[in-house]
Amino acid sequence: MNAVRFYLDKEGRAMRTSNEAATRQADTPEDFDDIARRAQLFNEHNLDLYRDQVEQAADAVAAAVRRARQVHSGVSPSELAPDFEAVDLDQPSGDMAEALAELRPLYLDHAVYFHHPRYAAHLNCPVLVPSIAAEVVLSAINSSLDTWDQSAGGTFIEQKLIAWTAARAGLGEGADGVFTSGGTQSNLMAMLLMRDAWCARQYGHGAVQKQGLPAAASKLRVFVSEVSHFSLSKAAALLGLGHDAVVGVACDQARRMDIAALKSAIADCRAAGDIPIAVAATCGTTDFGSIDDMDAIAAVCRNEHLWMHVDAAYGCGLLVSNRHGHKCAGIENADSLTVDYHKSFFQPVSCSAFIVKNGANLGLITHHADYLNPAEAAAAGTPDQVNKSLQTTKRFDALKLWLTLRTLGAATIGAAFDGAVALARATYELMLAEPRLELLHRPELSTIVFRYRPCLTTSEAELDTLNASIRSQLARDGEAMIAATKVDGRRYLKFTLLNPATTVEQMGEIVDLILAYGMAIERSTPSPASALAQTPAAAANERVRRHG
Repeated sequence: MNAVRFYLDKEGRAMRTSNEAATRQADTPEDFDDIARRAQLFNEHNLDLYRDQVEQAADAVAAAVRRARQVHSGVSPSELAPDFEAVDLDQPSGDMAEALAELRPLYLDHAVYFHHPRYAAHLNCPVLVPSIAAEVVLSAINSSLDTWDQSAGGTFIEQKLIAWTAARAGLGEGADGVFTSGGTQSNLMAMLLMRDAWCARQYGHGAVQKQGLPAAASKLRVFVSEVSHFSLSKAAALLGLGHDAVVGVACDQARRMDIAALKSAIADCRAAGDIPIAVAATCGTTDFGSIDDMDAIAAVCRNEHLWMHVDAAYGCGLLVSNRHGHKCAGIENADSLTVDYHKSFFQPVSCSAFIVKNGANLGLITHHADYLNPAEAAAAGTPDQVNKSLQTTKRFDALKLWLTLRTLGAATIGAAFDGAVALARATYELMLAEPRLELLHRPELSTIVFRYRPCLTTSEAELDTLNASIRSQLARDGEAMIAATKVDGRRYLKFTLLNPATTVEQMGEIVDLILAYGMAIERSTPSPASALAQTPAAAANERVRRHG
């Protein structure tokens, strides 16, 4: 019986046929070329089409950026969802111009624009132009950096960038690593190696991989700052250790891990019969940008024979900083390191890395497949990145950082990061002069946690509601995008500043908007516009809305 196959007819429709009929439909080189053209495959026949469609897409983005007067349209999920219900994915337009025109009301008109001066929410950065050019290259060639025979020079570019980053961090010549999808994956790899390195010492290399977790795994403990990233706890759960394996350690007034509390927590765990295996320091906490004392933590780890991980997803910009590089002192002691270039190196998502001081430790996750990365290939020195990665198929994200460094240089990236830090400090000084704003900390990097507090008699519950309303109304009206968090169970607002092109005056406009919206909500004004009109910044805000 003939198997069923599909082919494209002259109009590009998928037609069902048998093997025999399909052979008759496409059995000459000319037919195959015709199919390639109609399918718009990227090859030598479609290079003009490639250039045309890339230019159309670039023009659409440029037009959208020029149109964007606000950081966001304010559209809600319930408002936008019906527009997607009307899209029939089985009925293509057949034309890139039409597809891009359709994309405008679905996405481009409602996108959150991180380059906008009133975007101050999450750890999202405006991106450097060379890194965008790199996306054009890497997406077209479409290398997969799992094996040498799928990437060739791409493998060496990634490896050289890993070595460069490790050298910047002072990890030594034996360091090695791999690019990842982000800090969450990097922290997962760190937790995995912490666990398996301990198990290898106790039960032999490969014991966990072959036999699963030992009974003692339920007693393994990793110590983290109480303001560390949630991905560490998530990783513990995914790896079968459980959330209880992650022990939160109290912080000092600067929101850094308290070293005395760390020592006490380790001692308490040992006394309870639990097994400390690692400490995860943070170089740039998500909320406060605080930097743990990595030298002191390293001393504790040496004395207690513990693995030291440093989550520098945010603070890795210090590695190229011209003014603040000294703040990451002690990072050279890390056994493993997380860095997110798509935060403080101004790269497009995704562009991150996981690095270990002793590259041999990556062997704990190596698995050889005869059809992909056979053991004999590794023995012959073939540099397959899959041998040290959780991913198999892996984008050539390293090219973005490579072209950025080769075009602009590390000092330029560092200067941009320093600009974001300077902006945060100047904004903090501006906010100190406003009595209705309660600031929790002086920024170490580029985040500021605060809340609107109209008077001292306002209850905590009222403050929670008021600040949540300010943030949601700002976002709804598209005036500004700011973040929110909770500290000791209470709701706060947060600026996360990673745009060195934003000015202090523009940050002042966001502050004035927060005050205006706060007053309007307090007075139950139907629209904040009336209160906004009474503020000293009203005229400036109106000019921004009219002229961008």
